[in-house]
Amino acid sequence: MILSMTGFGQGKENYSGKVIRVEIKSLNARSTEIRCKLPAAFRDREMDIRKKVLDALQRGKIDVTVSVDGIADEENTFINADAFRKYYKELNTLRIELNIEDGDILQSILRIPNVIGQNDELADDEAFVVLNLAIDDAILSIKKFRVDEGEVLKADLIERVQNIESHLKSIEPLEAGRIDKIKDRLKKNMEDFASKLQVDHNRYEQEILYYIEKLDINEEKVRLSQHCIYFMDELETKDDQKGRKLSFIAQEIGREINTIGAKAQDSEMQQYVVMMKDELEKLKEQLANIL
Repeated sequence: MILSMTGFGQGKENYSGKVIRVEIKSLNARSTEIRCKLPAAFRDREMDIRKKVLDALQRGKIDVTVSVDGIADEENTFINADAFRKYYKELNTLRIELNIEDGDILQSILRIPNVIGQNDELADDEAFVVLNLAIDDAILSIKKFRVDEGEVLKADLIERVQNIESHLKSIEPLEAGRIDKIKDRLKKNMEDFASKLQVDHNRYEQEILYYIEKLDINEEKVRLSQHCIYFMDELETKDDQKGRKLSFIAQEIGREINTIGAKAQDSEMQQYVVMMKDELEKLKEQLANIL
């Protein structure tokens, strides 16, 4: 099964006339990162929430947002009356002393830190149990999202690998002609050179054979074909986290393609090598989204 790192899930549960809502978003990332935005009542539960979500989703850049509907702002908000009186008295004294026109001191004071605050009351265990149920709903939702998107990614990966295999097969008919072209070019160079200097023709023939052996790409073709098969097999394994392993296989595929390109010395073959590289780059882009 292929799972995407990208996803979105929601969950909600009713509790004491209120609605606890949970939203979880995840994006692809090289390292695991989680951020939690929680109401003050659940701030002491953040570590438990982080562990629960990370255990379930494993990888990605994850945002968890918890909100509680049905609580009026005034229920959790208070005015620090002592601080308000103190600021009002001092500001009004300055206004009179400096002969400043009477303005809206009230709004200015309300913007001063600590004049308006939030109650520090924490949620009880029962509320946290309900919150966990909402988190479970959100996790199930985002997992389904990841599975659905993973199927789309899998189809695209299969297409890319099949295209690489197809281009590799297109190279085979060009191989015989490629060797002949290289031989003819080397012999022509030898004839031009031999007309000016004495050349040991037998030794030169041996060097040509040695050089052509170095240009043989049969081993690279076999390895590339096997890497493609290995990649396709890995797509079908039951392991949920296979993004890194598939990336390693893709690196080996790229290594063989590059070696074929370096040895080709044939313009027609190079065209297929370029097309294989293009497919591989598209494949790597999709692998970055896989869990």
